[in-house]
Amino acid sequence: MGCCRRLGCLPAPPLSPGLCHLSPPFVPGMPQVPARPPFAPSPQGTGGQLQDPGSVQQQLLGPVKELTWKFPQMPVEPTSPPVQFQLREPVSVSSVAATCDENMVHVQVKKDLFGSGELIQASDISLGGCGVTGEDSVAQLLYFQSYLQACGSQVVMTNDSLVYSFSLTYIPRAISDSSAPIVRTSGAVIRIECHYLRLHNVSSNALQPAWVPYAATKTAEELLVFSLKLMTDDWKFERPSNVYYMGDLIHFEASVKQYNHVPLRVFVDTCVVTAVPDAAAAPSYLFIQNHGCLVDSKLTGSSSRFLPRTQDFKLQFQLEAFRFQQGDTGSLFITCLLKATAAASPTDAEHKACSFVGHKWAGAGGEDQLCSCCDGSCGSRKARELTSVSDSGWEKEISLGPLFIRG
Repeated sequence: MGCCRRLGCLPAPPLSPGLCHLSPPFVPGMPQVPARPPFAPSPQGTGGQLQDPGSVQQQLLGPVKELTWKFPQMPVEPTSPPVQFQLREPVSVSSVAATCDENMVHVQVKKDLFGSGELIQASDISLGGCGVTGEDSVAQLLYFQSYLQACGSQVVMTNDSLVYSFSLTYIPRAISDSSAPIVRTSGAVIRIECHYLRLHNVSSNALQPAWVPYAATKTAEELLVFSLKLMTDDWKFERPSNVYYMGDLIHFEASVKQYNHVPLRVFVDTCVVTAVPDAAAAPSYLFIQNHGCLVDSKLTGSSSRFLPRTQDFKLQFQLEAFRFQQGDTGSLFITCLLKATAAASPTDAEHKACSFVGHKWAGAGGEDQLCSCCDGSCGSRKARELTSVSDSGWEKEISLGPLFIRG
């Protein structure tokens, strides 16, 4: 109340202890002047003039600095230099030896069958179904012994010789059926032949053949390597994409790597297209059938065909892209059966590559006369001869997919 009496103001409502409510005196008829903003006493030397509070704050805080902080950027990973990469091709090794005597064959096998340091198990290899007859744990050797007419042998008679052939088959088992269902070696089939000269007389007497040891040969050191690849439009490189558009030509290249084998000629026996990765599923389209007859161009008028053969171990063909009308998923899966024969062997009705071009059948290697059966039947399939792991690996089924076909 003391401060209010000094200013001549009206009594104010009670305030909290220690506080004083100040109000300017009210005079009737006098205009009201807005209160001045807060001010601070001028520093010494300003003549007692009032200063703007902002300038006072700037003097107290000093000059305002420009904001220099920036959001941190992600570090840039250094680019790696070009990598000089070359895929290591498998090297054929001499790990099997065979000798033939008058009535038996003797085979010696290194346990390091592939020369990779991985030793095979004696229980995983057999000679025509017959197991190992001996083992040298120091020299790491396995031994087989069989009569010429035993252990699944096959005999072929030619004009001047008698040939007994055996298949030495290696089928690796998984390291562990539960914890490690893997293998670190590939299966292999090694064909072993015993050749015996036929000696006979040409008199009127009955023939008296005599058999003498001639040679022990191995016609295959390892399983042949078949491949089926998608190629670029110029046929020079493997195609890096599996996406096609309707009307595109899908370029395929079938081949067989022979390594130390005799020169081979590859064929595409059959090819079927499905919408799922199952060659037996429906719908399906068998566009190569009848032992090498590419029928798509005859059935649909497309430009699908085999290209002229330039190398025996390689065969190129093209298929015009399509989609299934029923059950269309936009993707295709190709399953082909590839076969190989000795390049020196003549082609026949079951080993050919035929295309329907210009209203007639033509062979990729000039075997036009063999293609006439494409409108009928080119012979029934014989028992699977020299195939997969069970025989000599001279034919193989290969699948590609998915191939995505867009409209």
